[in-house]
Amino acid sequence: MLSPQKTRFRKQHRGRMKGISYRGNNICFGKYGLKALEPAWITPRQIEAGRRAITRKFRRGGKIWVRVFPDKPVTVRSSETRMGSGKGSHKYFVAVVKPGLILYEIGGVTENIAKRAILIAASKMPMQTQFIISG
Repeated sequence: MLSPQKTRFRKQHRGRMKGISYRGNNICFGKYGLKALEPAWITPRQIEAGRRAITRKFRRGGKIWVRVFPDKPVTVRSSETRMGSGKGSHKYFVAVVKPGLILYEIGGVTENIAKRAILIAASKMPMQTQFIISG
């Protein structure tokens, strides 16, 4: 699973996911990509599930670039805990995704294979996505 080796602070505020992505919103490495259309938090399991789905469809061909990384710590309070007594303990990391962000990039395969692979990966994501072609 993806997670940062070291974090500056153990806990973070939840924050807001308003606005659009101004960075990482165009294809840089591959020819095809998967673009987010809604804001969401993506867990490392979801990122890995999408990556595996794409690699299975390729069968040893092409290259994948994962453009998101989970760097936001999420804390969870234990169940049946009364109010107060501080913030919960760290549970997992998430990647904050805003609309317009490229999640995966693909190169070295035909458009037909890329589209099929991206559609399978899109079904693993917790938000609406779109298949895009650079150019």
